[in-house]
Amino acid sequence: MAGVLRPPPERAIGHFRHGAVSRDHQPVIADVPPPAEGASLVEPTVTAPDPMGPPPESIDQVDAATALSRRGFLRVAGIAGLTGVAATVAACTAAAAPQWSFGAAAPSLAPTVAPPSVAPSAPPASVAPSAPPASAAPSGSPAASLPPGWSEHDAAAQTVVRRYVGNLAPALKGIYGDAAFEKILGYLGPVPYPELTLAPAFVQVPQLNLTDALTPLTPETDGEWTVFRLTIDEIEQKIDELKPTVAALGFNKQTPGPTIRVKEGAKVRVIFTNNLKETTAVHFHGVEFEDFFMDGVPFVTQPPFAPGESYTYEFTASRPGSMMYHSHHNATDQVGRGLLGAFVVDPKSPTEVDTFDREYIWISNDVLGGFTINGHGFPAVLPVLAAVGEKVRIRYMNEGIMYHPFHSHGYRQQIVARDGYPLGVAAYGADTVTVGPGERWDVNMVAERPGLWAYHCHILPHVEGADGMFGMVNVFMVVPKKADVDTIVKALTASA
Repeated sequence: MAGVLRPPPERAIGHFRHGAVSRDHQPVIADVPPPAEGASLVEPTVTAPDPMGPPPESIDQVDAATALSRRGFLRVAGIAGLTGVAATVAACTAAAAPQWSFGAAAPSLAPTVAPPSVAPSAPPASVAPSAPPASAAPSGSPAASLPPGWSEHDAAAQTVVRRYVGNLAPALKGIYGDAAFEKILGYLGPVPYPELTLAPAFVQVPQLNLTDALTPLTPETDGEWTVFRLTIDEIEQKIDELKPTVAALGFNKQTPGPTIRVKEGAKVRVIFTNNLKETTAVHFHGVEFEDFFMDGVPFVTQPPFAPGESYTYEFTASRPGSMMYHSHHNATDQVGRGLLGAFVVDPKSPTEVDTFDREYIWISNDVLGGFTINGHGFPAVLPVLAAVGEKVRIRYMNEGIMYHPFHSHGYRQQIVARDGYPLGVAAYGADTVTVGPGERWDVNMVAERPGLWAYHCHILPHVEGADGMFGMVNVFMVVPKKADVDTIVKALTASA
């Protein structure tokens, strides 16, 4: 049965569930703080201000207009890791009639009110790794009103960060305090500015970690087999909320594909249906196969499978760790255009190293759309969130063709595994981890100090140009309390 061509399955692909993940990787439901006596359990729907209408006169007006109050957010449970947003977040968000949604059927997380500067959707002929195009130019002041010594490049760089913060800004006041907030607001520039009325750039595009959390790829069971069904599709990918989409390939109509996750020792069956106009094959990168005919290399271990055909891979997940799945046929083109995803095998008996509060999958690529993290470039890259005292696991996976040294500002990364193999007593600390093509590095970071900490590739042309940051830039957002993470999550999932 394994390794044979099949006609396309008639039934729908898989099914989905909500849930969070505990330290032993079991589904949990986060506690929801009780509302104040007499308070409604559902916040009233608030319509986002029109970006083309009169701008707000103060940050307080924006706070009220966008309903981003800390009090309101804390009524909803947050995430038990970026791989597990609690079901209560999705449920309460639905009740509040959000203007963007998460889920398998949602093509994007775009808000109802799109920025007036969004570029046309037609894909360009090619996209080179470069800084943001002219469409990401600064939104406001002419050169005459720039601060002394500034140029238009400085204004453009400031605007990129404004797009990243967006209407999340008011929530930062309650999280970091008035003094820190005033500094942050000062760096963003005088209020009002148009980006303050819009969702952050990373909310306006699909996000792997949030998709994994809200609609995880849930397997079927067939006797002793854990069965996953995926399609291989042509898609349009948004690198950020302003650039035109680019023609891409994806698993289950997304890139990176949904994370395939099993326990060590599981007997795994994965059925791929090819919806492309060309042949393909899939390799599980890092798996130690007992049957080499499951290795996924056309003309060596299998024929490629054609459009409309399905192919089945069967193997035992014999070792835990961070692995990947991707095309292994015309792979320079197919992987480069997005046929890639994470395959994670959780250990049967987790050690202290393998217990953590939150988790972030970080797949880099440097072909499709330039330099990207999880299919997007800054400012559309989802931050790594943590509260003080929490341990975060970051799983670096390089599906590109270049080396990328990922540097964490102000924080030690404890390197605990390479290519899925635990380092044990050889684990070590560093603030820069170089991840080569095909490599996977697992690091743990303990959140000790609140702040917004830059976190990026340190090959500088991959992250910054004259007009500001782009590409492989992220932020390690450390907040004082877990409830503050809940605040941010609610802000990202509730109505704007």
